[in-house]
Amino acid sequence: EAVLLDNGYLTDVRTAAAGGVAAKHLAREDAKHATIYGAGVQARLQLKALTLVRDITSATIWARDLAKAETCAKKASLELGIPVTATADGKDAANTADIIVTTTPAREPVLMADWVRPGTHVTAMGSDAEHKNEIDPALIGQADLYVSDSQAQTRILGELHHAIDAGTVPTDATLPELGQIIAKSLTGRTSAGQITVCDLTGTGVQDTAIATLARHRCDAAGAGVEINS
Repeated sequence: EAVLLDNGYLTDVRTAAAGGVAAKHLAREDAKHATIYGAGVQARLQLKALTLVRDITSATIWARDLAKAETCAKKASLELGIPVTATADGKDAANTADIIVTTTPAREPVLMADWVRPGTHVTAMGSDAEHKNEIDPALIGQADLYVSDSQAQTRILGELHHAIDAGTVPTDATLPELGQIIAKSLTGRTSAGQITVCDLTGTGVQDTAIATLARHRCDAAGAGVEINS
């Protein structure tokens, strides 16, 4: 049995959910202000996910195109009922953030290491291909804690491989995965002043989990059209 959706909605939701889970386990408990780099659908979904795990009271949307950032900020503010501002100044956007999420298809860093203040949590979502790079490799090396969803993947697709190539992280470094933090087999954030980075490239188990949930919800609601083959 399977549920067929052709608009990518479930992928968008599970991607945002992963960002929320990362923030739940790595961001400071008192985090209030979120900054999202990017102004697409995923930017709004990531911000919404953050409000489910932290008491986010304000946010900033960054994009190179200020008009797109303003449109995204307006929609997010109306949906979430919090003030959301727009900016094209990446440094200022980072300087005010307790949590930063990058959701861009950038091929060169949009977030620099010296912009991130102590205590900030950063989740990188956009580097789902080898050529993509949102975060300054120096930030990966300087962070107090770097976590990935799959170290095998982030060595190829994520921000980690850029840091290894730049020499800011040793090639043979053994680094924690988010699942280990969630299971408490490894320790996550240990102090309010730490900078934490979570590098998410997406895993198949996330797709399986949300598809299973959707199938059960469809059954319960009597929704959809059943096709026998």
